[in-house]
Amino acid sequence: MKLLIALAVLISSFAAPTYAQDTHTKLEGQVVCCAECWAESDRTKVEYGTTKDLLKAKSCVEGGEPTLLAVREGEKFKLYQLATGKFRLPGKNWLEFVGKRIAVEGTIQTKKETELIRVDTLEVLAPSLAEREAAKVSGQEVDLTLKDLSGVEQSLTALKGRIVILNFWATYCVPCKKEMPDLAAIQNEFGALGVQVIGVSTDDPESQNKVVQFVKETKINFPIWLGGSTDHMHRFGLGAALPGTVVIGRDGRVKKVISGVIDQAVLRKQIEALLDVPIAKTNVAISERKAEVSAVPS
Repeated sequence: MKLLIALAVLISSFAAPTYAQDTHTKLEGQVVCCAECWAESDRTKVEYGTTKDLLKAKSCVEGGEPTLLAVREGEKFKLYQLATGKFRLPGKNWLEFVGKRIAVEGTIQTKKETELIRVDTLEVLAPSLAEREAAKVSGQEVDLTLKDLSGVEQSLTALKGRIVILNFWATYCVPCKKEMPDLAAIQNEFGALGVQVIGVSTDDPESQNKVVQFVKETKINFPIWLGGSTDHMHRFGLGAALPGTVVIGRDGRVKKVISGVIDQAVLRKQIEALLDVPIAKTNVAISERKAEVSAVPS
């Protein structure tokens, strides 16, 4: 009998959860995609949440890396692993919160050396650094003057009166190549209505042959400007990560800054709002004026 009791106690010890006693608490901090990305810089001096950070976060989070909450404690930060409690994520993971400052209430559990907070409530306190940088240029007029593939100088100022989709890319950028068919489709669909896609290559000046080859391979049907740089991208609130796209209204002012690969459906809705014409009507107008549309890059 004693042997059976001892065996039962042993089995129950293995079955018991390894978490320490739960502690309910409130925390404020910044959402981080993983410990490795957070540790790339001294976060007391370099703020996490640039465009590059957020683009990298997508692969980290979707790759299964634990999403963390960095909470400042004096001159240091403590990292808590985020997990859902009563709070239900609007998406499949924490990606949309990465880079933002949030306040959470929940239960802290400790397993080995990892402290985990099961989130019951969540409030966004501040946007990410990338979002704040993009917001600075929203509504602003930012000019850009570069040469096209023929060596002719082109500028955004000359395109006032048209809606411009300004896309920064490079021949070595795999995601850039992925979104080119969507940008070509946007040009085909809305070109007749005064929408102009412009591709800005950020390749080295001596790489023009590569750019021309890229244009042929991806069947680009919109103008390409050469000599784009990270400085130009920063001026548009994009940061240095490719690809990046800026939506500019007829008045020449920035309406939307998009970091990463575009979502064609979302971009179409944004263009529709600027045109103030339902998509169904744009399709009719396009079919009527199809013969007037040129698909040859200048």
